[in-house]
Amino acid sequence: MNSPTSSPVVPGGYLWTGPRPLTLRGWLQCVGLVVMLGWLLAWSARGTELSWHELADGLPQIGDFLARSFPPNWALLGELVAPAIETVQIALWGTLLGVLGAIPVALLAARNLNSSRWLYGVVRQALNVTRSINELILALVFVSAVGLGPFPGVLALAVHGVGMIGKFFAESIEEIDQGPLEALRATGARPLQVIVFGVLPQVATAWIATVLYRFEVNLRQATVLGMVGAGGLGFELVNSLKLFKYQDTATCIVVVTLMVVAADALSSRLRHRIQDGRTH
Repeated sequence: MNSPTSSPVVPGGYLWTGPRPLTLRGWLQCVGLVVMLGWLLAWSARGTELSWHELADGLPQIGDFLARSFPPNWALLGELVAPAIETVQIALWGTLLGVLGAIPVALLAARNLNSSRWLYGVVRQALNVTRSINELILALVFVSAVGLGPFPGVLALAVHGVGMIGKFFAESIEEIDQGPLEALRATGARPLQVIVFGVLPQVATAWIATVLYRFEVNLRQATVLGMVGAGGLGFELVNSLKLFKYQDTATCIVVVTLMVVAADALSSRLRHRIQDGRTH
């Protein structure tokens, strides 16, 4: 047993003597890092025209907008039922198509499953490109291709979802235990059997959590996509703003908020049930 004055022993048999004091070189590096960070923030503030004075001057206009938006036009709720349902449908199908497209891509983007470095690199870069294009830009492209309505919103969410979900799926595959995979390969299992019996059981929980989170994101994005003609509540929101019907705008915002809160609560309960089921 160590005496009170002796240094504790850490795993591996080494003595821990506490944090080492910074040398002059270490202090200079810290100061240089702080100075560089301060310069970076100041440079970014100039580029973004950050001005607290202008914000303070604009507070009365914000107050005027809020005053005109209150109280919300509750009589509009009946007319928002159909757009709200359409928004949920856009998010649902956008998530589903994104998952279906992400699964095969994720299998190719996982280093421990794809032995071809060339193909691995190509798929990874394709995921990066797909993920870097914002949903609004994709929605504008698909609106010009298939016209106004919810369908271009579904396509935009699906394409962007392949990049996002595929990345998370691939990373979860790379973190699995390789023992079951090697055991299946040793018994002569085919690649599809290795995936079904060795990969999917280990990543199922992580994949479900990713899908639920992506649905929440898509529900919020589906509202924004409506602003460019992709249907849903966003279309009603933009129209009310253009017509200066701020009370209608407030009603749309309330409905969107309630939908997102409900989706978050539902997905949280599902995740907890899945986790409880895995532990029992």
